Amino acid sequence: MEILANVLVALVAALHVYILVMEMFLWQRRPGMSFHGFDAEMARRTAPLAANQGLYNGFLAAGLVWGLIAADPTGFRAQVFFLSCVIVAGVYGGVTANRRILLAQALPGAVALAAVLAAR
Repeated sequence: MEILANVLVALVAALHVYILVMEMFLWQRRPGMSFHGFDAEMARRTAPLAANQGLYNGFLAAGLVWGLIAADPTGFRAQVFFLSCVIVAGVYGGVTANRRILLAQALPGAVALAAVLAAR
């Protein structure tokens, strides 16, 4: 079960690295604009906000990677904390911005957190 939990945590970390890249580097390019349905003007106007969001997603990914490589109990605690942050961010984004975020961010975080807790 621990291997499954680690794989799920790594996948959530990879998801947040992907979000970082989309928001910080591809926001004003075709992949970022088509992903969010923005035209070039909207992407240009919102780029600073997106870059800020991307940075926060990078911090989530870094914390999850730290949780994977740190020895217990620190690694376990870091995973629980950062997965909880992922879930809270996903629920907030799903409620305030786009319901897709619930499935794309909160659900994977919750599944990974359940696996981490079950592996304990």
